[in-house]
Amino acid sequence: MEGDLLWSPSKERAAETNMFAFMQKINKKYGKDFKEYEELYQWSIDNMKDFWAEMWDAAGIIASEKYTAVIDDEKKMPGAEWFVGAKLNFAENLLRRRDDKTALVFYGEGMEEPERMTYAELYDNVARIAKSLREEGVAAGDRVVGSMPNMPWTIAAMLAATSIGAIWSSCSPDFGTKGVLDRFGQIEPKVLFTANGYQYGGKKFDSLQKVSGIFEQLSSRPKIVVVPYTEQNADISAVPNAIHLKDFMSKEKGLEIKFEQLPFMHPLYIMYSSGTTGLPKCMVQSAGGILIHHIKELMLHTDVKPDDKLFYFTTCGWMMWNWMVSTLALGATLILFDGSPFFPDPGILFKIAEKEKMTIFGTSAKYIDSVQKEGLKPKEKYNLGSLKALLSTGSPLSIDNFEYVYSGIKDDICLSSISGGTDLNGCFAAGNPMGPVYAGELQCRCLAMKVEAYDDNGKPVLDKQGELVCSMPFPSMPIYFWNDPEGKKYHDAYFDVYPSVWRHGDFVKITKNKGVIMYGRSDATLNPGGVRIGTAEIYRVVENIGEVADSLVIGQEWEGDVRVILFVRLQPGVELSDDLVKKIKTAIRNNCSPRHVPAKVIPIADIPYTINMKKVEIAVKKIIHGQEVKNRDALKNPECLELYAGLPELQS
Repeated sequence: MEGDLLWSPSKERAAETNMFAFMQKINKKYGKDFKEYEELYQWSIDNMKDFWAEMWDAAGIIASEKYTAVIDDEKKMPGAEWFVGAKLNFAENLLRRRDDKTALVFYGEGMEEPERMTYAELYDNVARIAKSLREEGVAAGDRVVGSMPNMPWTIAAMLAATSIGAIWSSCSPDFGTKGVLDRFGQIEPKVLFTANGYQYGGKKFDSLQKVSGIFEQLSSRPKIVVVPYTEQNADISAVPNAIHLKDFMSKEKGLEIKFEQLPFMHPLYIMYSSGTTGLPKCMVQSAGGILIHHIKELMLHTDVKPDDKLFYFTTCGWMMWNWMVSTLALGATLILFDGSPFFPDPGILFKIAEKEKMTIFGTSAKYIDSVQKEGLKPKEKYNLGSLKALLSTGSPLSIDNFEYVYSGIKDDICLSSISGGTDLNGCFAAGNPMGPVYAGELQCRCLAMKVEAYDDNGKPVLDKQGELVCSMPFPSMPIYFWNDPEGKKYHDAYFDVYPSVWRHGDFVKITKNKGVIMYGRSDATLNPGGVRIGTAEIYRVVENIGEVADSLVIGQEWEGDVRVILFVRLQPGVELSDDLVKKIKTAIRNNCSPRHVPAKVIPIADIPYTINMKKVEIAVKKIIHGQEVKNRDALKNPECLELYAGLPELQS
């Protein structure tokens, strides 16, 4: 049942955590006697500047110039400047080690043996790519992008770019041409890294033809660097401005990287919103902000230590890739995987966990649910003795899934269901390795994140559902949106409801245990399998299909997850045949990604609009979930909402 105690660490285990050591440091320095996490959390909120100063020291941030002030104005949100005067380089902080310890272990689908890269080899590869990028004319502030699988060369390319001060951005290779152009087309990259292909579910997919089409529509005409993956010497003669990675990389060995020393707030990543109302918003995040925020979450909330082996099942189009890579700053080993988590069988990731003696296993709630439905009990088939933590994110983890982790995967494990967003490239609520796990609850609100649940009157409530807000600035907030000179898109995204308070768009409850329960998105963003999907991306494809006059897409809560439902108003005389459904789904798959493909395509006679002609997705979502729709007067055609009530197609 919700709130049932499922696990609690022993006193000895709790005392060995990084969180406990950090708490003891605060106790000693500030004359406190904290024994529980919640006391430390409250101190971090009440003493924000002191907390972040202590976090800087605990993280061992490498900086050529130290800061003169932690924050210029702690009441300013957005727009506060963090660690004023500091100069550093993100890549330098991730490449502290140059020894023979394994940095990266890569399992590509179907590989008999993994590829391994030591910290020394990683440094050398980054140095050689960085030298070539400089020779290509890449400088601080330029954009370098990747349409790459989750493989070591993706990390090396990112670190090489950011060592120069260039801004990195990436998409998963299964994004269609339009999906990539909607993102990279806005930021005009100078260099694009791509693998020659990728594989999934036992099939190989070529990427070069798609990349050629992308190049032709990018005004910046980037250099295309082709990384070998599905074949070693792919023919790239038909790809414009392309070069093989082996020919692009400097041949020199023993190079020293010139890490550009840049302000704390210098841009590092461009991440993308889901594109709900148009082109995806390009969220620019700072090097220092991401660095210190990630280290806080990894070191304290995830308890990462140098001898850990961390894995996250992710693509390079999800923020969890960026989050995972920051583990290198702590000197741990990253285990990477590219392919289907159910090929050749549902136990493949647990086989890897056993073989590599994985200590931290990260994945999505959808994956855990799918493994449970497969009837797999990993603790009976695999030796998971080294595993100390299981992380889950992307969508709310059901109580049934919470219980399955302990009954089916491992009895003695810290299950950290975590939640945040691409926007902040991090978490609002996460794990507490020195605290208990309750069914259905995220263990805690993250340190120095003043997370609250607001009621309809904008007042914080406890043990009641409310709107997730953060009422205090934090370092990993976007510094700005690309092509948003007045800051209007940025303001409208988070601050249009509560001035100077970040409204994230989730419904949550802060529980009596001081944990957090997530109830899903409060806006129209789709979230199947933990991947944020924007409705506008689907509309742009579907409404170019001649047989479709109009459409509307929503997410339906289904079997502990969200499935995409597409309603189509067809042209007169057109019927929704099996062939037309296949045509629609194929177009969405090819132009967006497999994750955008709807579970159901349903014909409908009319689509609701507001008076100013905006589609009303949220109202339809409420109707199909049996909820009341308010403000019908704002609709141009409110009577059509009744068409969506009680549809038999939505019951299976």
